[in-house]
Amino acid sequence: MKTHEREILIYYNPRASAHKKVIALAKGMGVPVRTFTFEQAPSTSTSWQQIIAALDIHPKQLLNKADPYYQEHIRGCDFSEECWIKVIQNNPELIKAPIALRGNKAILCEQATDIYKLQQENAKV
Repeated sequence: MKTHEREILIYYNPRASAHKKVIALAKGMGVPVRTFTFEQAPSTSTSWQQIIAALDIHPKQLLNKADPYYQEHIRGCDFSEECWIKVIQNNPELIKAPIALRGNKAILCEQATDIYKLQQENAKV
């Protein structure tokens, strides 16, 4: 998924303070920041495929494996990549960290300071 290189788009969990810290740091970078909760995240598998391709990770790597729902219903399952995307689509609250996009670059902000990887001089635009 490509966004404009002059803004940062962040998908996050509004109940997680670490996620809010990513947003605060992004707003301090001096570029417009648009935020969406995971519940407002893209609903199509094509959008998720684009995000995951930009992140360059397997969809399963987005999930919080410590979450009770994951432990009870998903742990041990060997899904296809397409099925993992369906899991994300239907359970966005399982995403473990904010996802930030700028231009054609995306990062999973497992540490709040990961957002700085999207600074203009580092962004591939």
